[in-house]
Amino acid sequence: MEWALAILFSTAVILLIVSFIKAKNSSKVEQREIDSVYVSLMEEVNKLQEQLRTVELDAEITAQEARVIGANSKERVLLRELLDLYKRGYTLEGIADKTQLNEKEVEYLLAPYMALKNERRKVANEG
Repeated sequence: MEWALAILFSTAVILLIVSFIKAKNSSKVEQREIDSVYVSLMEEVNKLQEQLRTVELDAEITAQEARVIGANSKERVLLRELLDLYKRGYTLEGIADKTQLNEKEVEYLLAPYMALKNERRKVANEG
């Protein structure tokens, strides 16, 4: 009788240990799946944010331009980069250094956007 109890007790302990090991392994697999879904979701969010920034900049460029420039032209890409840096708070000198243009060229290209921003400030301050 004592042997039977000892065998049953040891079998229960072994089964308990095995169940803990299996639960730990399955939780690791679930965590990996969650991590991979999270990473792919964050990559998608970053891509969408970048696309949204590009669309916003293109919309502002289009609104300010009277002439038509092709969507993939070098001038439009340069203007998009300049406007992005300007909206991020870079100084004209900093933008000129980053784009390897002189400060006067940067100021000339950004003049319509800087004037629009200043007009918005004046209207907001007057109201």
